[in-house]
Amino acid sequence: MASAGALLNKRRFLPLFVTQLLGAFNDNLYKNAMVLFVVYSVYNDETAETWFSAIATAVFILPFFLLSALAGQLADTRDKASIIRIVKFCEIIIMLVGGVGLYLAWAGTAVHSLAIPLMMVALFAMGIHSTFFGPIKYAILPQHLKDDEVLGGTGLVEAGTYIAILLGTILAGWIPVEVAGIAVVVTAVIGYLTGRQVPPAPPMTERTKLDYNFIRASIALIKATMKVRRVFLAIIAISFFWTIGAVLFIQFPPLAKNVLTASKEVASLFLVVFSVGVAIGSVAINALLKGTVSARYSPVSVIVMGLFVVAFFFVCRQWVPDTAGSLFTVGEFIQHPMAIPLLLSLLGIAVAGGMFVVPLYAFLTTTVHKSEAARTIAANNIVNSGAMVIGSLIAIGLSLAGVDVIYQLLLSAAMCLIAAWLGHLLHQASLEPHGDHEFGT
Repeated sequence: MASAGALLNKRRFLPLFVTQLLGAFNDNLYKNAMVLFVVYSVYNDETAETWFSAIATAVFILPFFLLSALAGQLADTRDKASIIRIVKFCEIIIMLVGGVGLYLAWAGTAVHSLAIPLMMVALFAMGIHSTFFGPIKYAILPQHLKDDEVLGGTGLVEAGTYIAILLGTILAGWIPVEVAGIAVVVTAVIGYLTGRQVPPAPPMTERTKLDYNFIRASIALIKATMKVRRVFLAIIAISFFWTIGAVLFIQFPPLAKNVLTASKEVASLFLVVFSVGVAIGSVAINALLKGTVSARYSPVSVIVMGLFVVAFFFVCRQWVPDTAGSLFTVGEFIQHPMAIPLLLSLLGIAVAGGMFVVPLYAFLTTTVHKSEAARTIAANNIVNSGAMVIGSLIAIGLSLAGVDVIYQLLLSAAMCLIAAWLGHLLHQASLEPHGDHEFGT
């Protein structure tokens, strides 16, 4: 742990660490500030609010589906530090557009005709930004760090990312939206300056011609990556997890407002509890497995997750809304007799989810060669994002069909059973002598 902390004094690690932290912070500050403001201040209809939350989720993750193949090619065959500089400069322009959208929405100027479209364009562009930056942060560490530093450096990056997500999520619910519009631009500028300090990271493989046909490139990348059985099962299981997560995140803001009659600060609190829970689950499963890459706890973990989703559903059904017709503040919410069971069930969902998904990511990074790491993560992002888009469309369809947001929780619980089956298959494959071989060999 001491060696990991010492990396914070090294130029080969600190600039990347800070740049990643600022990027994760800005993503969550902007996304949540936009969704919470529109849900609480623009719309006054549960169906429209769920619709907007689902569309915003789909808009952000669509670039991962379309462009991850190109991002993986770039990360493995071009200088990663140069890509970081370009991507972080683009973030400044993106956040200027998004900041203007937030300000116009706050001012009540052309909210539907201009403000919301501008915010959605910026959200889509931030998805592109994250698509290209994501594979780099995984692939650059083995180049800049010694072999015995990679695990510690990865742990610091993950810890910093969780902290950044928490800070961005909390601020989105508490600061005025016009202040958030300024903050995202300032953060993007600082991120660009730190990104310029990342040392060169030339490609570890021969420079090849890029395939800009995203359909062909995506299919080729997925075929090449998922022909290894353990990688295939890990990616499919991870995709199911994030589909469940996407449906839950779509439901949180409208559920908090319309079912729990709680303020946007409370909705932000839900997201914070979820992030903390995933972090706790990550630490817990690492302690249980003692550093061994194994999926033996994944099936039971995701089943427990489903049970907590059902518990969350029943608590929501028993919830007594504010009789005055106003929204609970955080203080009033905490004093509600059902608040503790609600938060504990939500925390249980996240802890069990973290215990399920973290070992699966380990399979991706340990089954393939280091030179293929970025493309493996890119393939995972393509499949994950496609599954999450489908989850978003399901949520939209259920809302249009008149299914209350509270009953949509049961969909997430049912999907946990499929995820458990996939986790079981992965564990069985990992026990086989040739579980990491290609299909048919």
